[in-house]
Amino acid sequence: MTAEPRDWPEVPPADEPEAPQGTAGHETPGPETTEPEAETSGHHLAHTWEEARQAAFDAATPIPAGPVPLRMALGRRLDQDILALQDMPHYASSAMDGWAVNGSGPWIPVDPGNRLAPHQASIIVTGGLIPAGGKAVLRTENAVLATDDEGLPLLMAGGKARPGEPRAGEHIRKAGEEALEGDVLVKAGVDLNPAHLALAALAGHDELQVQGKPVVRLVLTGSEVVDSGTPDPGKVRDTFGPQLQDVVAMLGGIPGGQQRIGDSYEEWLAALEDVVPDAPDLPADVVITTGGTGRSGTDHFRRAVAELGGRLVIDGVAMRPGHPAVLAELPDGRFVLGLPGNPLAAMMALSTVGAPLLAALGHAAMPAVQEVPCGTMIEPDPGRTRLMPFRLLYGMASPAQHTGPGMMRGLAAADAVLVVPPHGVQLGEPVPAFALPWGPPLPPPADAAAKPKPRTAGRTGQPKGKPAPSGPVDWSALLD
Repeated sequence: MTAEPRDWPEVPPADEPEAPQGTAGHETPGPETTEPEAETSGHHLAHTWEEARQAAFDAATPIPAGPVPLRMALGRRLDQDILALQDMPHYASSAMDGWAVNGSGPWIPVDPGNRLAPHQASIIVTGGLIPAGGKAVLRTENAVLATDDEGLPLLMAGGKARPGEPRAGEHIRKAGEEALEGDVLVKAGVDLNPAHLALAALAGHDELQVQGKPVVRLVLTGSEVVDSGTPDPGKVRDTFGPQLQDVVAMLGGIPGGQQRIGDSYEEWLAALEDVVPDAPDLPADVVITTGGTGRSGTDHFRRAVAELGGRLVIDGVAMRPGHPAVLAELPDGRFVLGLPGNPLAAMMALSTVGAPLLAALGHAAMPAVQEVPCGTMIEPDPGRTRLMPFRLLYGMASPAQHTGPGMMRGLAAADAVLVVPPHGVQLGEPVPAFALPWGPPLPPPADAAAKPKPRTAGRTGQPKGKPAPSGPVDWSALLD
C-alpha cells in the first residue's frame, strides 16, 4: 500500500536531462573519467564528500535492542546478560557407558528405571539419568557379568578395575556442577560467537536480547543483466549479485534478501513498497537499489520516492566516481540508498553513504578515516573529491590502475581507498584514506615524535654515499 505523503521538500522531477546511465553495473560506453557533473544551479547542490558522510550518519537513529532467535544472533552485540534458566546440568547423569550401582559389589542387575537398593545395579549410557539410589557408575570395560550359586546373574568389577572401584560419585556428572539457576553465563556487551550461542542453548534459551542491527534488502535493476556466462553485446554480467550482500554484512548490516526487477517505473514502485517475497520475516530497515539514480526518463528513483511520500537526504555527492548517489527516507522509517549502476562507482557510493548509515543504525561509530602519505603527485580537480583505490608500497599510497567507474580490477587489487581533495596532492603529502570492508585496517600513522636522529659526523676518509635523487618518484613500475 502506498504510504500517505508527508509535508516534506519536493523531490526534483525524474525526467531532468542528464547523461545516459546504465542500471546494472555499467554506464553508456564513453571515456572512463566521464560522469555527470555536480549541480551548480537548479534543483540542488551536491554534498561534499565529508558532508555526505556526516549527513548519512546523522540521519539515522540506532535501532533499539530486541530479541532474535539463536540462529540469527551470531556476531550481534549482547544487550542483556545470559542467565542460566536452570541448573546446568539440570540432572545427575552418567559420564560413561556402564552400570549405575548402589554400594559395593557384587551387584544384582535390575531393570533400568527402578530405584536401586544397596548392592543393585542397572545398565546406563553416557548422559543417562542416574536412577534414584545410584551412587556411582562402573565402566562397561570394567564390568563382568557372571552368575551366583543359584545361576542368577551377578555383576562384578573386573578387567582393569582398581580395588574399590567405583568409588562413591565416580563417573557421575552432578546436577549444577557447571552453573546454578540464575548464574550469569555471559555478560552484556560482548559480540556473540558460536560458543556463546551453544552455551545459551544449553542454558535453555531460544532467543537472545541483542542490540539493533539494520536489515538490508537489495533491489537489483536492469533488464539487460545476465547472471551467468559471458554476455552478448548489449548485455552485461551482473556484478552486484555476487558481492553486495556480503559487503553489506561486512559493513554491519543483515542481508534481508534481494530481488531483480526490470526498468519500468511500475516495477520500481512495487519494489520499494513491498517486502521481498523470500524474506517476509525480515522487514527491511534499509533498501539498497542499483542504478536508476540519474536524471533521464528511464531513471525512476526520485519519482518513486516522491510518490511514496519520502524525502531526499542526499541528492548527489561532489565526488568521482559515485556522484549519482542518492539517500532517501520514507515515511515508515525505512531508508532507501540509491547506488550508481557502475560497479566501482557503486562501491565508492556505498562506502561514502552506506557505511556511515549502517554504522549509525547499528550502534557503531562513524567509519574511520586516517591519513597516509601519498607516493605520487595528483593534479587538482576543482569542486570534486576523488576516491582512488591504492596499494601501499614502502609505506606510501600508490594509486591503482584500472579504476574507471565501470571497472573492478583496480579495486580487487587495492589495499584501501584514498580520499583526494579537490586541490590535489603533492608527493609525500598526507592524504585521508579509509580501509576496504574486506581488507585489513590501515597501518597507524608514523609517530611524528619518532624522527630519526641527525647523522653524526662520520669518520674521515670514508667514501660518501650517492646523493638522493631529487624530484617526484614514479612508483607505478612497482605495480607491474
